[in-house]
Amino acid sequence: MDGNSMTSMAAMRSFRRDPSVTARELPKGTVRRILGVARPYRRELTFFLALVVGSSLIGVITPLLAGDIVNRIAGLEGTAGDIVRIALFIAGLAVVDAVISLATRWYSARIGEGVIYDLRSRVFEHVQRMPVAFFTRTQTGALVSRLNNDVIGAQQAFTSTLSGVVSNVIGLVLTGAVMLTLSWQITLLSLVLVPLFVLPARRIGRRLQEITRESYGLNASMNATMTERFNVAGALLVKLFGRPDAEAGSFRERAARVRDIGVLSAMYGRFFFTALTLVAALATALVYGLGGWLAFTGSLSPGDVVALALLLSRLYGPLTALANVRVDVMSAMVSFDRVFEVLDLAPMIAEAPDAVPVPADDRSIEFKSVSFSYPSAQDVSLPSLEEVSLPEHGGPVDVLHDVSFRVEPGQLVALVGHSGAGKSTIANLVPRLYDVTGGSVRVGGIDVRSATLASLRDSIGVVSQDAHLFHDSIRANLLYARPDATEAELWSALEGARIAALVRSLPEGMDTVVGDRGYRMSGGEKQRLAIARVLLKAPGIVILDEATAHLDSESEVAVQHALDAALSGRTSLVIAHRLSTIRSADQILVIEDGRVAESGTHDELLALGGRYADLYRTQFADGERRTVEVG
Repeated sequence: MDGNSMTSMAAMRSFRRDPSVTARELPKGTVRRILGVARPYRRELTFFLALVVGSSLIGVITPLLAGDIVNRIAGLEGTAGDIVRIALFIAGLAVVDAVISLATRWYSARIGEGVIYDLRSRVFEHVQRMPVAFFTRTQTGALVSRLNNDVIGAQQAFTSTLSGVVSNVIGLVLTGAVMLTLSWQITLLSLVLVPLFVLPARRIGRRLQEITRESYGLNASMNATMTERFNVAGALLVKLFGRPDAEAGSFRERAARVRDIGVLSAMYGRFFFTALTLVAALATALVYGLGGWLAFTGSLSPGDVVALALLLSRLYGPLTALANVRVDVMSAMVSFDRVFEVLDLAPMIAEAPDAVPVPADDRSIEFKSVSFSYPSAQDVSLPSLEEVSLPEHGGPVDVLHDVSFRVEPGQLVALVGHSGAGKSTIANLVPRLYDVTGGSVRVGGIDVRSATLASLRDSIGVVSQDAHLFHDSIRANLLYARPDATEAELWSALEGARIAALVRSLPEGMDTVVGDRGYRMSGGEKQRLAIARVLLKAPGIVILDEATAHLDSESEVAVQHALDAALSGRTSLVIAHRLSTIRSADQILVIEDGRVAESGTHDELLALGGRYADLYRTQFADGERRTVEVG
């Protein structure tokens, strides 16, 4: 593909871009931050721009040399050897230009991929530090788009946009200057034809923006549909409740519209290139006609006519591309701004500069007058990352009120209460998934806000009611908790979780892939693998968030045996579901409306005849009878 065709394609992309980005207010300092991203590649950028300039110079010199050959032939000046030498020089310039093209592509790829690597790494690392509240509000697809589409859009600022602007400006200036030197009359007449192409092209561009925007929306909708229907949970739901014919029909309608838009886009694109080719052909005819007449009158040499015709082909592309350069530059800057927007969202949970490790010999947990309210949306997320972002009214609402209790090392404390009472919130404050808004949470006597995040993570193990497993092997899921574990330690953890026999019976053993979110395993098997992961980690504190809530009776018994091993000798905070766990607890806290309504042992609370006794009669007594029958 020649340089003119590439320029034409770049111009077409400019018309496709939505010019509304030029109206966007960019924060101050965006350009400075972009230059900061480019700083590690300043040497590569210098070479890159120098090569672009060299290629532009060759593009202007070659037509002049061709014109010189024509003049020598027409005037029979010099010798045949002179003409051969000029031709060889043109061939040499072509070879140099080819080498420059390869070198330019290498530097372009080196800079572009380097910028993508740097930005993606920074965004991924930053997002990993965000609190859980960020992920509960953020649309995953929108966040992934920042790592893919916007990062690539930002990268183009240093490759296609930068090189395009530099090469077009230099090429246009050099070409225009040389053409004016050869014949100002032909140059001005050639420029008169430019509006005949640019003005209709802008109208085509507006229509292309509309259909391209619709195409993006339809493609996004199809991708969302496929993502929802193709994951295990979605596929299961469709199997049970869906209407396959209706699903297929709905998908076909959107796919058909995308097909029709593709045809329209292709025709508009062809019309664009046909118009550009036609205008260039008319201008070339003008050059040959007027130039030939001037050559016959002796005002212009034949070689100059040929040179003008060749140079003309390098004039329209840059003019068209530069007419839309503001849209190109702003599109790239908006992509940078969207990436910076994520990087500028400060994580709510940050390690204190003077943080200290949690003492290894003290496994106590203490809540001191803790109050808590969930953070507002503007504190944890961005409206652009939420598919539906509505203004919140009234401010944060307190979830916990003056909660105080202490769990001594090795003790088991159970939290009971109705759904929404605040039990899981209490459990989430211990590993510092959220920060308290009043009072303090202490682990090992250290306020968790003053502890290093690494020591908190190492000290605490959590098993939730919906154990998550990555789409990987059993071995990889276990090693996620402790990468340096030996084979013997892996099997020991599986034995402790009462699932080693099952793993051994699998054809691929520990290398068996568990499937998306572990869906190839039953609920009880997933829970026992999650317990094995905690056993491998060997934390001093274990938090169980209704780990047996959604299991059948048989699976519940198996998981409970595994939990006994996980809790043995460890400080335990358990959101209770199973009666035997509640009875054996050193202390039971009844949580009601974010407060500790009652506390004591199982027998003490039953004798008290309060909220716990009511819960026992209405909920737990039936659970006891079922458990006894299974046992």
